[in-house]
This record gives sequence, structure tokens and C-alpha cells, in this order.
Amino acid sequence: MAFLEDKYEKIKNELALKQVTLVAVSKTKPVEDILEAYQAGQRDFGENYVQELVDKYEALPKDIRWHFIGHLQSNKVKYIAPFVHLIHGVDSEKLLNEINKQGAKINRRISYLLQIHIAAEETKFGLNGEELEGIISKIKSDPKTFDHVSLKGLMGMASFTEDNDLIKSEFNSLAALFERSKQQLATVNYPLSILSMGMSADYRFAIDAGSNMVRIGSMLFGSRIINK
Repeated sequence: MAFLEDKYEKIKNELALKQVTLVAVSKTKPVEDILEAYQAGQRDFGENYVQELVDKYEALPKDIRWHFIGHLQSNKVKYIAPFVHLIHGVDSEKLLNEINKQGAKINRRISYLLQIHIAAEETKFGLNGEELEGIISKIKSDPKTFDHVSLKGLMGMASFTEDNDLIKSEFNSLAALFERSKQQLATVNYPLSILSMGMSADYRFAIDAGSNMVRIGSMLFGSRIINK
């Protein structure tokens, strides 16, 4: 299914009123669909797979802001390091060190979010509270510890469930962590500005909890294409 421009305009206007950034999740979608969204004014796109992201970066306009929103393997960081706008899913200090290393190689400061595990499902990735505190403490003790990356905020995904109360609770817990992390890093003049949470099915709950960046795919492009 092609890009749904009427739905896009509705969502874009809704989010603009609330000052929320829309990341259009374009994974598995053809270049033609992304170009339609681009021509409608969309500039932030999210991809889950490194090779697909590289191919689309090479084929599409260079003012697109590419967000890597999938689980990133350390050995693939080098392929997206030169151009990625924001890496959403930094879920380990090992991965953070590799991103910093690749940034140093090309003399580029790469922006990222720390992914926090807030869902009830064990299958989702993310740092726990203790791991988050460890990274925040290292930045506080020396903001130049990771000198070729720039922490912009936190990201998390709620449980895939019809239990709206659980979803709201998970988003609220991440929002509280975000506020605490902001306060901790403000003491060393290291501002955090992005709380990325919310997808097609739950983005309104996420915004109510304080999200200022949402990742929406199926509502803009239709159902995901699955190759069998």
C-alpha cells in the first residue's frame, strides 16, 4: 500500500499542535512511498535494518533525517555512522562505546538515545535502571567521556497489549526516568531534550505521558510488507 497522504496530514497537524516530532517508520517500504511522504513535507524517517537504511540513504534526497530505530549490532555501526541523524536504540554501554569509536574515526559527533526496558515482555531490548544510572554517572563525572557521541534523551517501547492501564503506566515510568536523568545531567550543563516513545497503536498515550517524538508507520504507509 502506498503512502496515505490524507492520514499523514491529519497526524502531522495533530502532532504539530503538541510540538511532537513525527518519525515516519518506513522499514520495508519502497523508495517511491518515501518520496511521496518527502514531497508532502516529511523529513524524519525511521529504519530498522542497516543495509536497507544504507540503500535508501544513497537513493533518496540528502536532507532527509534518518533515524535508526531497530536493534543495532556493534559490527554494523560503521555503515550508518557517517550520515545517521539519530540512533534510537542504544541499549548497552558496549554499543555506545562502538558508536563513539566510529564517530572518532570520521570526526563526527553522533546523536543517540538510550533505550530503556519498560515493557513486561522479555523480548524487548533496553537498559535497566541500574545500567542507565551507570552511563549517566560516567557522563556526569566527565562529560567528555564519550566525546564523539551526544546523548539527546531516552527511548522506550511499551508492552504489546490491549491493557491500556499497563501501557500508560510504562510510559509514565519512562517519563519519570527522563525527568530524573535531565535533572542529573543539568548539573554538568548537559541538556537532554528528546523523550521518544509511542507508535501507531499507542502514540496518544505516549504524548499524554510526555513524549515529544513518536514513531508511526502503519498509519502512514499501511500494513508492513512481510516477505515469505
